[in-house]
Amino acid sequence: MQITLIRHLPTEWNKQQKLQGRRDVELAPLTEASWQGVLQNRLLLDKLAPFDEVLASTMKRTQQTAQIYGYPFTVEPLLDELDFGPFEGLSKEKLYEYCGKKWMDHPEELILGESVANLKRRIVLFLEKYRDRQNILAFGHGTWIRAAISYCYSGDINHMNKITVQNNECVILNFHV
Repeated sequence: MQITLIRHLPTEWNKQQKLQGRRDVELAPLTEASWQGVLQNRLLLDKLAPFDEVLASTMKRTQQTAQIYGYPFTVEPLLDELDFGPFEGLSKEKLYEYCGKKWMDHPEELILGESVANLKRRIVLFLEKYRDRQNILAFGHGTWIRAAISYCYSGDINHMNKITVQNNECVILNFHV
């Protein structure tokens, strides 16, 4: 199964380095650079098409991104961002201070608004649910995508916070399920 993941376009909270999690924050006005990124990604997506499924999380920012890309989509709650609980709306630095080295080395042990272990379960459920699809396009979130990359390459998600995925970045993963 090939999954092409696109992290949503930037929000004002992204620009302010605030954690969004399950907060339903809308996209910021698009810059020329964002539009250029969409056009470059569209060229790649045109080569990868057709997609068996096009999915977006329940959050506005992923759905708005899919609409800007011009794709009709199905809403998939398994793609929702990690629930950061009391850290949503705060700076990432506050989360790092609270979690210490666990955030980088053993995030799966952490419980925020949702356990990070549950994020892994959602990724596994996603892979099981769509295992009969060959080519999926999904509009998602940074933590979910980083966790999926870590899971794809190492079988766990403990490397996820050593990976960077920028807004509007396109990542292609091949899973053998």
